[in-house]
Parts: sequence; structure tokens; C-alpha cells
Amino acid sequence: METLIPTINRLQEVFLTVGAEFIQLPQIVVVGSQSSGKSSVLESLVGRDFLPRGSGIVTRRPLVLQLINVAPQQERLKIENGVKAEEWGTFLHCKNQVFTDFQEIRQEIEVETGRSSGDNKGISPEPIYLKIFSPKVLNLTLVDLPGITKVPVGDQPEDIEAQVQEMIVSFISNPNSLILAVSPANSDLATSDALKLAREVDPDGRRTLLVVSKLDLMDAGTDALEVLLGRVIPVRLGIIGVVNRSQHDINTQKSMEDSGRDEQAFLQRHYPSLASRAGSRYLAKTLSRLLMHHIRDCLPDLKTRVTILSTQYQTRLNSYGQPVEDHSATLLQIVTKFASNYCNTIEGTAGYIQTTELCGGARVCYIFHETFGRTLQSIDPLGGLTELDILTAIRNATGPRPALFVPEIAFELLVKRQMKRLEEPSLRCVELVHEELQRIIQHCSSYSTQELLRFPKLHDSIVEVVTGLLRKRLPITNEMVHNLVAIELAYINTKHPDFTDAAQVSASVNSQQTEGIDAGKRWKNEKVAEEKAPAGGFGSPARGHAINLLDTALPVSRKLSAREQRDCEVIQRLIKSYFLIVRKSIQDRLGWSTSRAPEGGGGSHSSFFPTISLSSLFCFHRCLTVCGLCFCSVPKTVMHFLVNFVKEHLQSELVGQLYKQNLLQELLIESQDTAQQRTEVAQMLEALKKANNIISEIRETHLW
Repeated sequence: METLIPTINRLQEVFLTVGAEFIQLPQIVVVGSQSSGKSSVLESLVGRDFLPRGSGIVTRRPLVLQLINVAPQQERLKIENGVKAEEWGTFLHCKNQVFTDFQEIRQEIEVETGRSSGDNKGISPEPIYLKIFSPKVLNLTLVDLPGITKVPVGDQPEDIEAQVQEMIVSFISNPNSLILAVSPANSDLATSDALKLAREVDPDGRRTLLVVSKLDLMDAGTDALEVLLGRVIPVRLGIIGVVNRSQHDINTQKSMEDSGRDEQAFLQRHYPSLASRAGSRYLAKTLSRLLMHHIRDCLPDLKTRVTILSTQYQTRLNSYGQPVEDHSATLLQIVTKFASNYCNTIEGTAGYIQTTELCGGARVCYIFHETFGRTLQSIDPLGGLTELDILTAIRNATGPRPALFVPEIAFELLVKRQMKRLEEPSLRCVELVHEELQRIIQHCSSYSTQELLRFPKLHDSIVEVVTGLLRKRLPITNEMVHNLVAIELAYINTKHPDFTDAAQVSASVNSQQTEGIDAGKRWKNEKVAEEKAPAGGFGSPARGHAINLLDTALPVSRKLSAREQRDCEVIQRLIKSYFLIVRKSIQDRLGWSTSRAPEGGGGSHSSFFPTISLSSLFCFHRCLTVCGLCFCSVPKTVMHFLVNFVKEHLQSELVGQLYKQNLLQELLIESQDTAQQRTEVAQMLEALKKANNIISEIRETHLW
């Protein structure tokens, strides 16, 4: 077990070289209030004076102290040519420099403390690492922290107390650390700041050892026996009393050996029952034993932690890729992979499939069948078309002659006006698909092609090329969709086999008007009503009345005559009839139920006619034909002219514009962040491998 502490020291050195703070190694953290005797306790463990002394706060930076037991000088020199000194020390920040004079060690600590903390009582959380080699010490690793202070002095900030406590908590909150709480015997233990902080992070006391210092400074007639026996405040790892050197002993340079003998004599006189379980020597043995057992308990978890981190950092290093050697091959590989991922995202076979929202081809399908399809279904074939508009169109188509039949020109005029409304949603469908193809670029950059993050210029160039390709195809696709609607507007096919004949519609209208009422009487009554009705609207001025054409305002609306009503119903019914034929065709192709038909729709003409307004059919019939054509043709047009074209020509476009000798070096310049992160991860991985090898050297027999 004696090899465990040196093993932890080696691990600490390995991780210090890379600045790793997430590996929490076992160590002993010394905590105490200002002037509680912490430094004296540490010096008694080492057996030499080497720590700065003075009034006020002296320890202003954490001091990581590694005590390493070595053979005496004569024995070492027989084996190897090493340091020609019995005891010596080294600092991490002073590489290859050996300090054999402990006064120089003290001066170096003061200089290094002032370098980062200032010369006027400032503090710093940056540790100082010191190794002391001596045949008189036991293997230990301790951390001396600044003493807990209350009032700021010098250039210390107003929140110096909070800063010191935060620094102490950051060390003792490590679950693999042991807490050495130092409290003077001449103060009430219940007010000990060190014990208070230790209880906050270690409420069960499994990691806390209490040292009661300055036993010789208690008032006459009092002792610390109750405290040392644990009857005042019990501490699980134990309570050890020590006698510190006085300032007079330090000034007279009293040797540590003499101080140790005087300490034992004092304990024998005042605490004879506890003399064998108190003092600096017993404290050193106890700390070494506790640290070895604590390391033994923490070692399995530490090994597991190192193994897991090695795997994680190896994965991170692989994600950064290797430095570029062949620029041509690297560029072709990245471009090919991006084009493949782009096409796979459209086809739904990409390796990165989102579960939170639709993406790629699924989104395009949703645009076609849900967004665009529902928009077409929501279009009213007679929207914005009133009966007065229809009647006006009929009269304008007949010129000065009264119409005996519904003119075909009026039908074409009205149905073209309604069909024109289908162009806007069709173009909007193209725009939505274009936007989704743009989003796929970012999706592939973020999830599918990690190499693009290494080369920001190449990433920007790929985005620019693909965006340009989509931009070139957008007006071509829009023009084709515009032509689809223009083609329908160019020729109105009234000879469609399913188109309702105008004569049949007229007969149906007449039969409905004669039901329950005598047709002749009704016509006569309507004729009389027309003659008696006041002039206005589209009628002629009454006889005998002079009309001022400039001053007379036409009424906004009037009641239509029976004949006018009949003509309007014939036009509307023919529109709806043709519209319904094409809708049924759409339902057969897409599997849509008839419940999606507009209100009043049905599965056949016979069920449809009695339930709708007769004046709707003609335009409705033709608009539905064009709507169905748009619903089928627009997605096909978008797929052919935009989506499939981009899929087929994406890779060739990228290679043609980017694979140029004068651009290879520029495009494959790695980002500084990626290069720096790769270096840091490689160093950390190397440190983890060394740590794993060090831990693997410990055999199972060494733990007992």
C-alpha cells in the first residue's frame, strides 16, 4: 500500500501538464481560520521550516505539497548519482531546478505568491506545486489553503471572506479528498469555522479529521481532554492534539527534533492517557494511513473514470479528423459526401433522421399533399362571383340583341376569371419547396457532414453553390407552373365526355321551376311584374319619363327576373358540374374521400344537382377540372424542374465550381478553433493513456 501515494502523485503530475481539473484525485486538504496554526502543523509533518510566516494572512495561494520518502543520502549515492543532499525540494513552475536550502524554498513561495496575488495581501486561486524529498517524511499529499479571514486588509477586496470560503469549498467538495480541519485549543470548538465548512460538504464526517493545535496556550486550570476524547463534538476519523512551536522558538531557531521532544514531554505531563495518540508524529502516521486507505477505496472508481474519459476523448479526436495531406482527395470526398447526404435527406434514407419535425423529402410531401392540396380544396369555384356579375357577363356577350340562349362567350369569360385564381397557390407551392431545399443545406451541414465544420471556407462555398443552383431553377419552375395555368386558359374544352351538356342543364332548370306552379301563369305574372316594376338597374327606362343619364344613380342590387335567375343558374351549374368531375378524378387517384368535397358536394351528378344552387354549375365544372390538373401537374412540375434536377446535378455542379487547383489550398484551410481543439484533445488523450498505464501498474496485492 505504500506505493499508492506515489502513484497518486504521478497521476497528479500527468494531469497538471494538460490542466485537467475534472479528474478528482485523492488528497488531504488543510482548512483552518487565520493564525490557527496550519502552517506550523505542516512544518511539523515535514520537519523543516519552509513556509512563509508573519502577521495577518500569510498563505495567499493554495500550496499543493507532496511529501516523498526517499532513502538516506549515503544509500542513494551508492545506487545512483542523484541529488547530493539529504533533503531537497522542487517546484513545478521551476523545472529542472532543485532547492536544497529550505530558506530558498520559503523565498520562492513568497515570490511566486506575489507574482499572481500582489504584494499587499491579495489572494489567488492558482495553486503552487511543491515536492519535498526527505528520508524523514512519510508519503503524503496535502493542500494548504489560505486561512479563513473576516476583515479585508491591504488591497484585499471587500468580499475577501466570501472569496476565501469559495476557494476552500472548491477543494474540499472533491469527494476524493480528506479534510484536515485545524482549530486552536484556546478557542471554543463550537465556533470553529473549519468544522463549519467541513460539515457543509461532509455532513456525515466520513472525510474529516480534526487537529486541535496550540494545546500549550490554554488558560491555566483548563485542558482539552473532553475535546480530544470527542465528547464535545464527535469527529468520525478522530481528533488529534498537537503542540505548535512558539514564536520564541522560531526566533531562536529551535530545531524540530527538540520541538518534538518538548511536545511529547508536554503531552506526557498533561495528557498521559492520550500521549500515544497525539502529537505531530502520530498525526503524520495517521494521515499517511488514512490517505492510503482512502486511495485504495477511490482507486476502482478512478480507474473507471479514466477509462471512460479515454473513450470519450478518442471519439472527439476522431470527429476532428486527421490533418489534410491530399487536398484533391479530401475535397472530392467531402463534396461527394455532402451531395450524397443531401439526396438521402430528400429520399428519407439519411443517417440523421429528426424526430421533432418533418424534414427533407417528408416536408416536400407534406407541402404537396397537405399544404397545397388543402389550399386547392378550400378554393370556392364561385368565390367573388355574384349573380349580378354573371348576368352582366351574359348581357355584355349578347351586345344590343336580347339573348335567347346562354352565350358560350360569357361562360368562357367567367371561367377564365375563376381559373386565374389557381395560379397564386401554385406559385406559393413552388416557393415553399424551394425554401425546404434551402433548409436541407443547413441540415446536412449541422448533422451529416462534420468535416465541413473543420473548413469554414469550404462550407461557405458549398452553401453558395447549392443556393445558386436552387436560385437558377426557381424562375424556370415558376415559369412552367405559370404556363400550366396559361395552357388551361388558352382553350376551354366543353367537349369533355363527362361534361354536362348545356341543354340538359337548361332542361333540368326548367323542370325545377315548373314543379308545383303552373309554368305559364308564373311566366305571365313575372312579365306583368316586369312591366310594372320601376326602371333601374339593367332594365329600360319607363315610358313617358325623361331620364337624366348623368344624374341618375344605378341601384346596387335588385331582384332578378325568372329568366335572369334561370340563366345564372345554368352558368353556375355547368361550372360546378365540370369542377365536380375533375375532383372525383383527383379522389380516385389520391384516395381522398368524398367528404373533402365542398359543402353541397356529392359522389355523382344526380345527387349533386338537387342540392346546390342551379346558377353555379358551369364555372364550377370547369374550375374543378383545372384545379385537379394543378393538383396533379404542379407537384410533378416542381419535382421535375426543381427537386429532381437539383438531385441529379448537385454533385457535378459542386465539383465543377469547387474542384479547381487554385482553390484547393484556400478552401481546405482549417479553422483555428478546430486545430486548437484537436491539439488539446490529443494532449488530454495522451495524459489519460499515461494515467491508465500508471493505474494498471498497481496489482491487486498492492492494495492490501
